[in-house]
Amino acid sequence: MAQLVDQFGNPVNTRALLQEEARPQLAGVRGILSDHPSRGLTPQRITAILTEAEEGDATRFLELAEDMEEKDLHYLAMLGVRKRAVAQLEITVEAATDSAADIAYADLIREEVRRDNLEEVLVDILDAIGKGYSVCELLWETSARQWRVRDMVWRDPRWFAFDREDGTTLRLREGASLLPLTPFKYITHFARAKSGLPIRGGLARAAAWGFLFKSFSIKDWISFGEVFGQPYRVGKYHPSATPEDKRKLLAAVSNIGSDAAAIIPEGMMIEFIEAARTGSVDLYERICTYIDAQVSKAVLGQTLTSDVSTAGGSLALGQVHNDVRGDIQRSDANQLAATLNRCLVRPLVDLNFGPQQAYPRILLGVSDELPVADLIQHLVQLLPHGLRVEESVIRDRLGLPDPPANAVLLEARPAGGVIPAGMSRSAHSQGKTDGVQELMQGALKDDGWERVMTPVIEPLRHLVDGVESLEELRDRLAELLGTMDTDQLADLLAQHLFIAHTAGAAGRPK
Repeated sequence: MAQLVDQFGNPVNTRALLQEEARPQLAGVRGILSDHPSRGLTPQRITAILTEAEEGDATRFLELAEDMEEKDLHYLAMLGVRKRAVAQLEITVEAATDSAADIAYADLIREEVRRDNLEEVLVDILDAIGKGYSVCELLWETSARQWRVRDMVWRDPRWFAFDREDGTTLRLREGASLLPLTPFKYITHFARAKSGLPIRGGLARAAAWGFLFKSFSIKDWISFGEVFGQPYRVGKYHPSATPEDKRKLLAAVSNIGSDAAAIIPEGMMIEFIEAARTGSVDLYERICTYIDAQVSKAVLGQTLTSDVSTAGGSLALGQVHNDVRGDIQRSDANQLAATLNRCLVRPLVDLNFGPQQAYPRILLGVSDELPVADLIQHLVQLLPHGLRVEESVIRDRLGLPDPPANAVLLEARPAGGVIPAGMSRSAHSQGKTDGVQELMQGALKDDGWERVMTPVIEPLRHLVDGVESLEELRDRLAELLGTMDTDQLADLLAQHLFIAHTAGAAGRPK
């Protein structure tokens, strides 16, 4: 086999594929512990963090993005909705052509995407939506001269960095060096919310400012609640009160704040004064709600499917908002499918079968096509009228592999009944053909036809001869049929009509 190369022309080292390359390090640049730059975050610090990421060191930005998902519940929820909406889409595999080889390649990919943890893997890959990029390492294994993916392991994006010259090529951090990624070893996904450098394409960069200002508002809101959440307690004492009396009154007022109970000497008074409720009371809540709405727009493209919309919406407006969310879902699905076709489909096919002119394709959520139930209904209605459909297309839509030559096949039940257990379809068809020939021979030779049909035809003939109007014939025919064995009549008519049709078809010129 010729030297394998990846989609960028880099030679593939198959021996290196069997090694776990980007594993965590106890001491080194690939540690599992991280800082938390969200502590004490200020506009100056966030500006510095975003600038560092743009200039090539995205470590603090990626750590901030992780903190945002842990601390901002609304951002976490919206990002989770967007990821899982794509990860749960139906997956189909489309063969390049109807040739046996291309169908075999597609079957290989179908086996791969049936793995139990695929949805978890897709969520990990879609981590790029927030951070701009994600990396999963493919752990390969070989057995029976076949290459298979044993596992797809999410790797911390901090362990990788973009090439300083082009800003788009990912490298693996190794000490102070940046190493090229081993071909066919990684699934690298770039989710761009906007055009430009991949590190500037994640949603976390845009949402970071909202996270900062929302953090300020929540802190101020809590401080406001500590001051104004309970009414002031004002103790009033008589001018003749002694210092000891004043001390007791102050202790009583202080204790009411935590114990909600106190005793004071007679002649003293405690008055509760509530804070004035002005328009500023809900200021912090309105700021947080506004920021959450902007995050919803950034992540989902709308607000009516989240709980932060301040205005009611009609059913039509809600449908428009949901359509916007559907547009984003389709875009994410197309980007993810392209990544899987580039980083998973091609390596699997090339390692097992060698380079190809065309490859099978993974499709996610083919929503523009007919639902499978409707597709089957249309096929049932149109195939008898001459509709021609490629079998591989239907297999791809249903996600069914091409059956091997020795497989036990599930087939349609014939019109004449169920195929007997233990009898193949060909044997059953041959037996049915033999039965028809025997029936035709018995019915057409000598007087077989008249002998069988006379008991049915004679009563009808006498009935027709003995009536004088159509109405009388209808009435007496109903009475006659009521006295006859209709099951036997139907069986005889079916047999001989079929015989007549078959004999006529055999005698017609081709």
